[in-house]
Amino acid sequence: MSSNAARAVDATTHRSPVEIARELGPTFAERAVTTTDEDQFVAENFAALKEAGLVEAGVPAELGGGGASIDELAEMLRILGQHCGSTALAFSMHTHQVAIPAWRWKVQKAAPVEPLLKRIAAERIFLLSSGGSDWIGGSGKAERVDGGYRITARKVFASGSPAANLFMTTAVLESEGEPAQVLHFGLPMNSPQVKVMDNWRTLGMRGTGSNDVLIDGHVVPEAAVAVKRKAGEWHPLFQIIATIAFPLIYSVYLGVAESARDIAVGVAKKKKVDNHMIQLAGRMDTELAGARLAREHMLAAVRLDAPSAETINQVMTGRTLVARHAIATVELAMELAGGAGFYRATGLERRFRDIQAARYHPLQTGPQAQYAGSMALGLPVDKVF
Repeated sequence: MSSNAARAVDATTHRSPVEIARELGPTFAERAVTTTDEDQFVAENFAALKEAGLVEAGVPAELGGGGASIDELAEMLRILGQHCGSTALAFSMHTHQVAIPAWRWKVQKAAPVEPLLKRIAAERIFLLSSGGSDWIGGSGKAERVDGGYRITARKVFASGSPAANLFMTTAVLESEGEPAQVLHFGLPMNSPQVKVMDNWRTLGMRGTGSNDVLIDGHVVPEAAVAVKRKAGEWHPLFQIIATIAFPLIYSVYLGVAESARDIAVGVAKKKKVDNHMIQLAGRMDTELAGARLAREHMLAAVRLDAPSAETINQVMTGRTLVARHAIATVELAMELAGGAGFYRATGLERRFRDIQAARYHPLQTGPQAQYAGSMALGLPVDKVF
C-alpha cells in the first residue's frame, strides 16, 4: 500500500484534519471579510490552526504528530481554501514543508529529518518556505566563515512570515573554479540578523503575510546544512519537493474555485433563470470538473512514492490545468452572478482576486510547456525550470 493511502480514522478518538478544517472554516470565512481586504495577516486563523493541532497534522504518529496522509492534507487545504484563500495558501506553505520530511522518513527511512519532525510535533512550530524566491536556481549569498556560512539574502513571497518560527531556505555558494552550489538549511526567525518586511500589498491573497524576509549576516553552522546541490539544475531532493508540494498548494485553488461556484449558483437561483444562465452554469461546472480531475492527476503522482522527472511532468501538467480551469471557473462564476458579483459583500470579487495567484507558482506555463515538450521528444529536462 502507498504511504499516501488514506488512513482509517476512528472518529470517536481522533478528529481528522479534514473534520477540523470543516469546523474552523466558517469562522475563517467570517474573518476573511475584513482581514484579507485590509492587507492584514490572518494571525487569528493561524493561532486557531495551531490550537487545533493542524500544525503537526502531517508529522508521523510515531513521532508525535497526527499521521495524516498527503491525500488528507490536500483535502484539509481544499476545504480551508473554500472559506479563506489566504489562510489556506499560507498554511499550505507550512504543510508541504512538513509533508516532505515526513515522506522521506516514512518512505526513504531518512533518519536526519526525525529531529525536525519531532520538534514540529512537540513545539508546534510554523515553518516558513522561501520556495517562491529560490526554486531550482537558489537565491541569496553564502560566504564561507569559520565553522559555517554567513548568509545574505532577500527572500520574496515568504507566505506566513509573521507567524513563522523556522525559515527553510537556501543560499548560493560560489567558489573560484567550482560550479555554484545551493545550500539548504533552516534558520530561526528570531535571529537578530533576520527581519520580516511589512511589504505585502497585492491584488489577491492579501492575508497571507507573504512579505520579503531580509537575512543580513546570519551564520549557519556547517552541521546545519541539510543538502548541497549544484545550482541551476534539478536534483533528486527537488524532485521530492516539487512532487509533494504542488498538489497540496493547488488544492487551495481548487477550494477557492469551488466556493466561487457555490456562491454564483446561490445568486443565480434567486433570479429568473434563462438559457444563457443555464449555459454559463454548465460551462462553469465543466471547468470545475476539469480542475478536480487535474488535482487528482497531481495526487496520483504522489501516490507512486517514486519522485522523478516523470512525476514532475505529471504534477506540473496538473498544476497548469488546475490553474487554467480554476481561473475559468471563477471567471464564469462572476458572469453567472452578474452585477451582484461585483459587490464585496457577495464574496466573489475576493475569490476572483485570490484565484489569480494560481498563475504565479512554478512551473509557470512557459517552462511547464517546455518541460512537457522536452519529455515528449526525449530531450533533457535537468535544466528546464
